Amino acid sequence: MELKVEVGCVEDVTMSEPVSPTGQYFNSSVLSISIICILEFENPIDDSSSLALINNVFLPINPRFSSIMVKDGEGGKLWKRVEVKGEDHIKVPVFPEGLSPESYDHYFNDYLSKIAMDPLPQTRPLWEIHVFKYPTSNASGSLIFKLHHALGDGFSLMGALLSCLQRADNPSLPLTFPNFQKSPKQDSEIKSLMSVVPHALCGALNTVLDFGWSLLKSSFLEDNQTPIRSGKEGVEFRPINIMTMTFSLDQIKKIKTSLQVTINDVITGIIFLGTRLYMEETCEEAKNATSTALVLLNTRSIGGYKSVNEMVQNQEAQIQWGNQFGFLHVSLPKLHQYDQRLNPLKFVQETQNIIKKKRNSSAVYLTGMLLESVRKYRGPEATAEYIHNTLRNSSMTVSNLIGPVEKMTLANQPVKGLYFMVVNVPQSLTVTIMSYMDQLRVAVGSEKGLIDPAKFRKCTEKAFNIMYTTAVMAK
Repeated sequence: MELKVEVGCVEDVTMSEPVSPTGQYFNSSVLSISIICILEFENPIDDSSSLALINNVFLPINPRFSSIMVKDGEGGKLWKRVEVKGEDHIKVPVFPEGLSPESYDHYFNDYLSKIAMDPLPQTRPLWEIHVFKYPTSNASGSLIFKLHHALGDGFSLMGALLSCLQRADNPSLPLTFPNFQKSPKQDSEIKSLMSVVPHALCGALNTVLDFGWSLLKSSFLEDNQTPIRSGKEGVEFRPINIMTMTFSLDQIKKIKTSLQVTINDVITGIIFLGTRLYMEETCEEAKNATSTALVLLNTRSIGGYKSVNEMVQNQEAQIQWGNQFGFLHVSLPKLHQYDQRLNPLKFVQETQNIIKKKRNSSAVYLTGMLLESVRKYRGPEATAEYIHNTLRNSSMTVSNLIGPVEKMTLANQPVKGLYFMVVNVPQSLTVTIMSYMDQLRVAVGSEKGLIDPAKFRKCTEKAFNIMYTTAVMAK
């Protein structure tokens, strides 16, 4: 399928499907959340084929990429198809020539902060592509995609972006993705639990407790003001820093094997411990202050990408497009002395136990039913306000995506790395995780003037190092 672009004014084409409730929440007067994805290239960027890629590869993936959000006669919202002028969506910033990569790091970070705050125009499709042609410490050039969360969640949008890429070793073969299975220990623990206490009863109890606590956290129970939470109104409009860290997937797997948990359990435990260490180093009195993380959960019936073609050609995957996720309220475990000196792996185990209990409940689905009831009786703006409060009353959000095993190329240009960040969220701290080849890339979005990104990186890397050392020694 090829979409022809007419140079000139935007012309109406047709009325598309209604905007999903979640899409309306994320593009309202209360919330306007976007996702930024960064592709890092080994070589300087050649953007001569950008328009062709947009017209022939990107736009055909989903009609929403060539649609705008409009109101119908009854006050509802629809995706309205329009002709797309690709030049309006491509931005190429200009900076001084001949500087060092370290100097361009500052320009790149400031530019990311700027585009994170700049709203996407509602008069054209809700996405932009920024071409950063200057060498940084991480890449010879970078491509920045900014896509509005109303278009879809990270699963959908990352699948769309990966559809534009090919395997470096053999472009005729599809990209493949790792399969992070549950550990044997988890399965045996669940079976053991079911032999003592009826699994349904345990799940029902967890559901009541989790849903009740979620209601309190979303309504009026705020986290403390801490070194990671300013609690200010309008924090989503303040400048941010976006910093990344890279961890070896092989080393993460060694910790996973030592504890017989999942990779997600390990990396979440590392982030939580690093956050507590940062809080302690910044303010000793606040190290164990009440802090809640929203851990995002994919609610689709499919477990992950089997291939990129699944997102484009598979009918089931097309149905799964959109915003289909829930969130778990997870309290950060307290920082005890053993976390730093004796057994830091206990921190991962405690994190895993908390998340496992919350997964063994239907609170996520009850929350979805609650949001639908609020939307039905009070409207999407009231529902967006409820979601805004849920985010603002907590301290941080953690989300992760699984990336390809193989090295990728875009128009024959090798991709060195990739990561993403959710922006315009009413929180001071957002952490995202993305796997690619044999590495895990952790990106940290933090409120400027509140969180020191260099110190946060140091504390998180310290958490990883002491966990890895302990896991290796425990073998």
